[in-house]
Amino acid sequence: MNHHSSHQPLSRSAASSMAQVALFAALMAVLGLIPKIDLPMGVPITAQSLGVMLAGVLLGPKRGFQAMALFLLAVAAGLPLLSGGRGGIGVFMAPSAGYLLGYAPAALIAGLVMRAMPQRSPALIGLGAFVSALLGGLVALHAMGVAGLMLLAHMSPKQALITTLAFVPGDLIKCVLCAIVTHTVARGLPDWKFGGRRA
Repeated sequence: MNHHSSHQPLSRSAASSMAQVALFAALMAVLGLIPKIDLPMGVPITAQSLGVMLAGVLLGPKRGFQAMALFLLAVAAGLPLLSGGRGGIGVFMAPSAGYLLGYAPAALIAGLVMRAMPQRSPALIGLGAFVSALLGGLVALHAMGVAGLMLLAHMSPKQALITTLAFVPGDLIKCVLCAIVTHTVARGLPDWKFGGRRA
């Protein structure tokens, strides 16, 4: 009789994916230690959207989404994990809440795009990461952010768009950083399944 059969459900891959989810939630907290730059519109520039991009590209849509959801859960529980040591349920009422709530869907979209990208060489993988970060971590995240500004800061669509444009140059740099990190991972770990792609 096999005594291990009852323990079988938590396979090595499940354990490793749980570890990756926890690791990326922790990475988000570390990126939050980088001082934020406050813009006059009440939305800070932070390094954390880079973590959103990387989570989608490196973990794939499902685990990327889970990692961001875990991170936001910790923030909602009051852990001061957002840049500037912010945390608690109040941050989800602030003008920038749309961006925060966009973290998980943005990682999901970045992961889906990455999964669809050609991955024949590290250079192609890096390029795919840039496109994925752009569509998920920039376009999707900013769309959620703009919706949040309109709802919570009562801005007009035009005001909200102008506000979010202030972040685009910095976020383009993060897309490039995401591509560089991913390219490095692709060269160092050729078996890595980018976008959570099945082998």
